[in-house]
Amino acid sequence: MPRPVKQAPPPLRVDTARVVLAGTAVWVVALVVLLLLGDRVDRVWTWTCLAGIALALIGLGVMRLQGQLGRRD
Repeated sequence: MPRPVKQAPPPLRVDTARVVLAGTAVWVVALVVLLLLGDRVDRVWTWTCLAGIALALIGLGVMRLQGQLGRRD
């Protein structure tokens, strides 16, 4: 006996720019903490924070090129 097909739920409406900016803020806070700790932490963590910030900025640029920023439906 075939199962009844369930309808897919509607997509969530999420402000992706706000999510990316919140994640970037977390990376910035982590970077500041690591810079305050100085030589007590490995420098790879500092570069990880910088990479996270850079990738978020690249992501925002891609979102702008795709027309996802500034659009309010």
